[in-house]
Amino acid sequence: MAKPKTTDDAELIKEWPLSTAATLGSSVRAKGILLEIRARLPLAVRKSLEIEAGALTLAMAETAKSAFRAASSVVSNALEDIESLPVIPREIQDILTISTTERHRWLSDGRLPSAGTRTVKLRGRARKITFHVFDPRVVEHILDRDMVTVWREEDAEATAEKRRRAALKAKLTRSLKTKAKTPSKLDADPDDASRSKPLGWEEFCRDGLLR
Repeated sequence: MAKPKTTDDAELIKEWPLSTAATLGSSVRAKGILLEIRARLPLAVRKSLEIEAGALTLAMAETAKSAFRAASSVVSNALEDIESLPVIPREIQDILTISTTERHRWLSDGRLPSAGTRTVKLRGRARKITFHVFDPRVVEHILDRDMVTVWREEDAEATAEKRRRAALKAKLTRSLKTKAKTPSKLDADPDDASRSKPLGWEEFCRDGLLR
């Protein structure tokens, strides 16, 4: 198979700028768009499509006019609705600047709504993985309103409240244990028991009335 042409020696070149609405300002998202469109191209020409300076660039040799036109058509059609391409986990983490733990937590409690799941097969392996994807417009809404900051503040407050409750519970437990270990007056001073006997008890016992 012939080595794909680069933009330096290719004679057929076409570019498609990627809008901010498509990339959401993320280089990871831009690379994801490239891989998505490459997957729709014939295997022989996939590497002819690259991303440079925020634009997709198709570069092929002059002798590949037919393949170039066909590939150009595929790219153009794919880009028509590229802004609605679901956002995958690594992209949303880059766009929102969040951690994997935050993504899982907010997805679990509903603050980060899922747009469904996607199953892919890992290259060179029989194993498949399934993951949640996200609506790009919802992600844009979260980004524009800085909802991540709000969620982090909510999480910090919830964590502080949990720690406060745990501290109170631990204090109460220690208090109950201490109280349980403190002997009663009867246990602490046996003589107190004799003081509680009714008047005349000593004479009653001496006369042997209990024998």
